[in-house]
Formats: sequence, structure tokens, C-alpha cells
Amino acid sequence: MVEGPFSGQLALVTGASRGIGAATAEALAAAGAHVVLTARTAKGLEQVEERIFQAGGKATIAPVDLSEPDGIARLAAAISQRWQALDMLVINAAILPQLSSVADIDQGAFNKALTVNVLATQALIANFDPMLRRSENPRVVGLSSSVGMKPRAYWGAYGATKAAFETLLDCYAQETRNISKLRVAIVNPGATRTAMRARAYPGEDPASLKPPEAVARRLVALLAEPFDSGHRETVS
Repeated sequence: MVEGPFSGQLALVTGASRGIGAATAEALAAAGAHVVLTARTAKGLEQVEERIFQAGGKATIAPVDLSEPDGIARLAAAISQRWQALDMLVINAAILPQLSSVADIDQGAFNKALTVNVLATQALIANFDPMLRRSENPRVVGLSSSVGMKPRAYWGAYGATKAAFETLLDCYAQETRNISKLRVAIVNPGATRTAMRARAYPGEDPASLKPPEAVARRLVALLAEPFDSGHRETVS
């Protein structure tokens, strides 16, 4: 069994079936945490869980579609029945709508992105706040994007969701800073070799990008640091 700085701690990672989410889940498990893996598809989660087990780590899969109205509430209820406290919440799952001008945004795709990137974020906070507050060292990390702070042509739909995502996390940090041990950080992973990046930049050479594992290493290091709530950074 893996022993490490996060031994005895519980982490929940959304979007954990591939990319940055999977790499982060594996890195947290390698540092001793018991990691709850959630994403829409069970197959991808099972593969990540198996890699964690093979490395001597601990994980539990919980397939959930974050766009389902009661999915997050059911997830929180199931986790709280088994564990008393949640030590780390990594909000990584996100949807990238088709890039287009604001005038041509597809309303259906935009609505789905708003649901997963924004509404699900608020639901995760609302449903897991009680478990986080029962932890001795609770922290929340949200994975964002540069377009959330710096609008870019044709990125209006995704940028709008990430701007709202960051506002929710920033406000949560301010609301809890002086009355709890909870700490919140917003991390922009930067250009990373992921499926989402490949969709956005189909002509880009993947070999020119850092791997998801590089972001995961920084996230695990950050979670071990005494960062101030409201912390922001970009992974170079």
C-alpha cells in the first residue's frame, strides 16, 4: 500500500477518465490519497482505477454525468455514507463547445457547456461543502483557462463559462476564508497535450505540448503547500 504526504486523506477528481483528470488522480493516489474518480464513462474510469491499483494506490470509481439534474447530489450522498470528510476536491471536468463567433454560437452546445462548466461547479460546492468543512485541511482546486480572464475572438462560449466558473470559485474563497480552514485555488494548466486541446487546435503538433502528467505534478505539489485561499497560477 502506498504511503505518502496524503495518506489518510480523501480526494475527489472530476473528469478523471482521461487527460489531466486521470493524471491528477493517479498522482494523488501515488502520494497516498484515496481517490474517488468520477466522469461520464465507466470504462475510462476503470482503466485509471486499475493503473492506480497496480501502483499500490487506493481508488473508487463513481461514474456520474455532471449534466444530470440530481447526479451530483447522488454522488455526494454516496460518498458521505462511506467517508466523514473530503480533504481535496479537484474540479477538472469541462466541455468545450464548437469555436465560433458570438453571433453563431450553437445554443444547445452552449447550454450543455454552461451546465457542466458552471452549474455543476456550484452543485459540487453546495453538495460537498459540508464534507469539506469536516476536514482538518480542506482544499478545492478548479482547472480553468486563459480565455476565462482574457476574452479571445471565437472563444466566447467557452470563455464565458470559464469566467463564470472562476467567479464562483473566487466568491467561494472569499466567503469561507475567515470562517473556515477551507482554501480555494484556480489553476490554468496552460497548453497541454489533451483531447480538448487537439479539438481546439487540430493542426498543432502534440509533441510540442507538455503532457498531462506535468500539470498533475504541479497540482499535487500545490495541494501539499500552504497556499492562500484565492490563489491563482498558470502551469508553465
